[in-house]
Amino acid sequence: MLKSRHTIPLLVIALVVGAICVGVALLIDWVPAQAAEQAETVDALTWFVIWVSIGIFTIVTSVLIYCVWRFRAPADEDEDGPPTHGNTQLEVIWTVIPVVLLAVVATWAYLVLSDNEALAQDRLVVDVTAEQFAWTFTNTEPGDPGTGVASSGDLRIPVGRQVELRMRSRDVIHSFYVAEFRVKQDVVPGITTRLIVDPTRTGTYQIICAELCGVGHGVMRSRVIVMEQADYDAWLETARREAQRGPAPAQPESATPPAGSQEGPPASVDAGAAPAAS
Repeated sequence: MLKSRHTIPLLVIALVVGAICVGVALLIDWVPAQAAEQAETVDALTWFVIWVSIGIFTIVTSVLIYCVWRFRAPADEDEDGPPTHGNTQLEVIWTVIPVVLLAVVATWAYLVLSDNEALAQDRLVVDVTAEQFAWTFTNTEPGDPGTGVASSGDLRIPVGRQVELRMRSRDVIHSFYVAEFRVKQDVVPGITTRLIVDPTRTGTYQIICAELCGVGHGVMRSRVIVMEQADYDAWLETARREAQRGPAPAQPESATPPAGSQEGPPASVDAGAAPAAS
């Protein structure tokens, strides 16, 4: 009888709190669309942590609300309540469960990281240079004897093919982050950091610097354009031809003034000629 007197109100409170938490988790679009293979594995781990957290939050909050309501002291009572001894069984349970959950999350995270960083043989290598406050990208194909195709501002990569980003910084620590890929990596001066992406959806996504890098940190933005393989090949060929052609030579300034212009060298005058009569 005593247990049911506490159990039913606790269950009612838990249902209300749990329903609110589940509604907030499901009804709000918290994350953008997945655009890489890495996003799927990262999201699976993230949602596991979210659901476990909702369960623990619901239990703790429900017990807290019930205790505040059920065991509140009268307004005119100033004395402390009677001391109670701890429950060893309960303490063991709430110690073992977090340890098990942490072990599961740590193992799962290790497997996700290992899977996300597995290298493919035909991957595209892109050298990324970060500096205050811009990104520069150089695409290099496997076996390409050249130095690659450099572009400033936009990163262009093909869909359905692994991309390895080799990143360096010229000044301070930056951080490469694309929310749709769910991957992020710091770019540290003096070392080369690496990030692996397997894009699965074409489109244009924002690249942001996720590390405070100076007064212009907020405007250190760029774009990653994921293209079909045929479109990427066409862009790459065009970019190579333009790079081989080099910049257009500067046009020399014409020495002949345009018709009707008042500028130009003065007409020659014969010093021995007499001035015209007025």
